[in-house]
Amino acid sequence: MSSLPRKVRIVEVGPRDGLQNEKGEVPTAVKLELIGRLADAGLPAVEATAFVSPKWIPQMADHTEVLERIRRKPGVSYPVLTPNLKGFEAARAAGATEVAVFGAASEAFSRKNINCSIAESLARFRPLIEKAMQEKIKVRGYVSCVVGCPYEGDIAPRKVAEVAAALYDMGCHEVSLGDTIGVGTPGKTRAMIEACMQRIPVEKLAGHYHDTYGQALANIYASLELGVATFDSSVSGLGGCPYAKGASGNVATEDVVYMLHGLGIETGIDLEKVVDTGIWISTILQRTPGSKAGRAIAAKKEKSA
Repeated sequence: MSSLPRKVRIVEVGPRDGLQNEKGEVPTAVKLELIGRLADAGLPAVEATAFVSPKWIPQMADHTEVLERIRRKPGVSYPVLTPNLKGFEAARAAGATEVAVFGAASEAFSRKNINCSIAESLARFRPLIEKAMQEKIKVRGYVSCVVGCPYEGDIAPRKVAEVAAALYDMGCHEVSLGDTIGVGTPGKTRAMIEACMQRIPVEKLAGHYHDTYGQALANIYASLELGVATFDSSVSGLGGCPYAKGASGNVATEDVVYMLHGLGIETGIDLEKVVDTGIWISTILQRTPGSKAGRAIAAKKEKSA
């Protein structure tokens, strides 16, 4: 295990990426409690909301209220998604200290998802990142479809590296590599990261792996072997895959933390608190908890009670 990182940082994306496709409205008070519980469980970064048009993502319509009312815990960052300058200005006015921009390694996905080419999306991000740097607001870059695309199929690792490097060179402090449809396997993930490592220091890369085909933990392990030490995950696996009917989406935070702790890797996270939070939010959303480790730990706890 000596070649693996000794410490890993988890970026919790449940309150934004996990809830954004929920059909029923999630009350603002529930979102605020979810964010607070996750911060109290030791998550160092909790992605809070998205400053996007309510017309496109109705679930994030309360973004300003959410960001203004968060009970901020010292040492915890609360990044928000800002796809354009207008979103950035609104986020800054609401007190954002870290924002995220969202690009793609697939031309077809970029056009269908954000209605512009990859080059146009990068041009759109440049003034936003420049403004953020002037305001001393950190910017995180996301690249989606880093292994495969629902429209184009396999994506070449060099294409991912080009987009990731463009975001990093513009000033993003970290670039999160997203397997949006969860088709990655350890070998493909490794090749993609190795291509990115030729352009960006490995400590500036993060892994964001969906679990559609049950490969997310294996892909995280392959990334750990290369030195990646930041990963995105979602409590209780919130957030399905919109491109695969009924499929799981985000990897569950509980499962990732259970694996990391089993490897002797520090996270600073209280796994039991995350499990309790996953059970709580799943009950509110009237769904089965999406974490296998979470379900097993909760069942064991119930049995011994």
